[in-house]
Amino acid sequence: MRNKKVLFITQGAVIAAIYVVLTYIVSLLGLTNGVIQVRLSEALTILPVFTPAAIPGLVVGCVISNILTGAVIWDVIFGSLATLIGAVGTYLLRKHHRILYPLPPIIANTVIVPLVLTYAYGVPDALWFSALTVCAGEVISCGVLGLLLYHGLDNKYCRRLFTAKVKQTKQFEPL
Repeated sequence: MRNKKVLFITQGAVIAAIYVVLTYIVSLLGLTNGVIQVRLSEALTILPVFTPAAIPGLVVGCVISNILTGAVIWDVIFGSLATLIGAVGTYLLRKHHRILYPLPPIIANTVIVPLVLTYAYGVPDALWFSALTVCAGEVISCGVLGLLLYHGLDNKYCRRLFTAKVKQTKQFEPL
């Protein structure tokens, strides 16, 4: 039982680290925050299809990424909430057709992020315009790149990374 917890925590931590690195690299190009944003790290929201450990990993990665890229507190909170909603939604759809997997993060971010941009950052653009640009970025990140990632990981070799049998080790007995 303990080994399964370690595997869960390790998978979540690796996913969080990858999310942070991808976000930080793309932030150097100025594409992670603002009205027009394409977070390549959002492609990772497809991972709850493979493991539930991706859910906390994505949320922790989003929180850390938002802090590192200078987001305001409301963006840290509500942006991470959008990622949580999207990741849980993807997990819940894992038994359905793969074309549906990216929809929860696309919808969650399209609804929540424009509100954050308008009210937390005071972005003067129309709310609908922000929703349109955020949606376009999410379709690129989650829809296109996320499904490409899914197809890359959906084989018997890669699935073993997420569903590996945890070996039970013998406990040392005192002499």
